[in-house]
Amino acid sequence: MEPIPLVHASLGEQELAAVAEVFASGWPAGQGPQGKALEARLAEKYGVGDAVAVSNCGAALHLAMLALGVKPGDEVIVADYGFPAPAQAALYLGAVPVFADVRPDTYTVDPQAVADLVTPRTVGIVAVDTVGMPADYTELQAIADRHGLFLVEDAACAVGATYQGRQAGALAEVGCLSFHGRKGASSGEGGALLARDPAIGKDARLRSSFGIGSIFDMGNVVGLPIPTFTEIGYNFKLSDIAAAILRIQLGRIDELLARRSAVAAQYAELLAGEELLTVPTVPQDRTHAWQTYMVTLDASVDRAAVAAELRGQGIGCGHGTFAAHVQPVFEAKQTCPVSADLFARQLAVPMHAELSADQVERVAQALSSTVRTHSASARLPGGPA
Repeated sequence: MEPIPLVHASLGEQELAAVAEVFASGWPAGQGPQGKALEARLAEKYGVGDAVAVSNCGAALHLAMLALGVKPGDEVIVADYGFPAPAQAALYLGAVPVFADVRPDTYTVDPQAVADLVTPRTVGIVAVDTVGMPADYTELQAIADRHGLFLVEDAACAVGATYQGRQAGALAEVGCLSFHGRKGASSGEGGALLARDPAIGKDARLRSSFGIGSIFDMGNVVGLPIPTFTEIGYNFKLSDIAAAILRIQLGRIDELLARRSAVAAQYAELLAGEELLTVPTVPQDRTHAWQTYMVTLDASVDRAAVAAELRGQGIGCGHGTFAAHVQPVFEAKQTCPVSADLFARQLAVPMHAELSADQVERVAQALSSTVRTHSASARLPGGPA
C-alpha cells in the first residue's frame, strides 16, 4: 500500500514563486530585503518589540541566553520533556541545565516542579510548548517574577497555538520559534527570536551576524564602511530564500493549522474506544498546534513491536519526544518520573496538513490492531489473537 509518512511539509507553487523572485533579485543570502520583511511581519503578527530571523530555533535559544546574560555556573531550569535544545543552549554558555518534570496530561512543564527547583544560583526558566501544546505561562510567570528570573518560551513546535487567547511565541519576554520541515510554518530549516524588549532583539541580531551587523546594509551605504569586530558573534543568519518561503507560509498558518486540527479530531474520534492507548487532551484555556500527534500506550504494550509492524505496513511513526534528563550528555542529577514514563510509552503517528481522511482512518485501524497484538495479554496463553 502507499506509504503514509510521519511528516510532510506543505510547500507548493506559491513558495516556488517566492523563491524565483529571490533568485531574480540577485541576493539569496541572509539579512536582505526578504529577511527584513519577514522580521517586520513577525514583529507585527506577534505584537513584540523586535523579531530576529535566524537559522534555526536552537540558534534562537542560544542567542536568547546570551542576550539575557547567562554566565558559567548559572542554573537554568528547563522543561524535561521535549527536544533538548534549551538544555544544550545553557551548556553552550557553561551554565547548568536543571530539569523540571512535566504534567502527565499536557506533557508541559509542571509549575510546581519548577518552583521546587529554584535556588540562589537560578537565573531563568525555559518552558517548552511540548509538540505544540503551550505550557502554563500564568503560573510560570508568577514564579519568575517572585524570584527575579527570566522566562523564555521555547515555542519551536507551537506556531499557530494559543494560550488564554494569546499567541504561542509571545507568551514570555523572549519566544523562540522553529520553521523546521515538520512545523506549522516551514522553510525546511529556520527559526526566529521574538523579544518584548527591542534591546534584546538588537543584541541577538548583532550576535547572529558575527557581531558586525548586516553586510547587505553596509553594501548599500555610499562610501566604504568597514565593520569592527568588538565581541564574539555567530553565523546564525537566515537566508533570503528561506525568508521568502516563510512570508508565504505565515499567510497560510490558519489554513494549514485547520487541516492539522481536523486530523487530530479524526484520530481522537477513531481511537476513543481503544483501551490500550490514550489520546491527547487539550485544556480549555489553550489551543494546540499539532506539530506531532502522540498517543500514550498502555504499559502492557510492546511499543517497539508496534512501531516495527506499523513501519512494515508503510505507516510512519516515532518514539514521540525526549526525556532530556536521561540523555548521557547532560549527566543530570534530577529524576523526572512523569517525563521518563512518557518517554517510554508515547508513540508519534502521522500528523501533517497533507493527510487525507482515508489515510487517517488507515493509521487508526492499524494502530488499534497492532497495540492489541502486541499487548501482554495477547502474548499470554489464551489471550486474544
